[in-house]
Amino acid sequence: MANHKSAIKRIRSNETKKLRNKYQHKSAKSFIKKLDQESKKAVANKSLPKAVSMIDRLAKNNIIHKNKAAHLKSKLVKKVNSLK
Repeated sequence: MANHKSAIKRIRSNETKKLRNKYQHKSAKSFIKKLDQESKKAVANKSLPKAVSMIDRLAKNNIIHKNKAAHLKSKLVKKVNSLK
């Protein structure tokens, strides 16, 4: 157990950040999954910018690695462009 006041505060803030990161990661993941399963090009084109924005936000906050973000964005753009 933490002995210092600052260590106790740090534990509290880490837990808050962990929950926020988990929520952002999970919501982005489910949005990406929906976009990946989309079959209509118009709908996919409309939701692609939001997905890219979510991925960029995750990478900016170090929730995911920047190379993983680039990989995900590339994969989604290729998928959307291949739709008819």
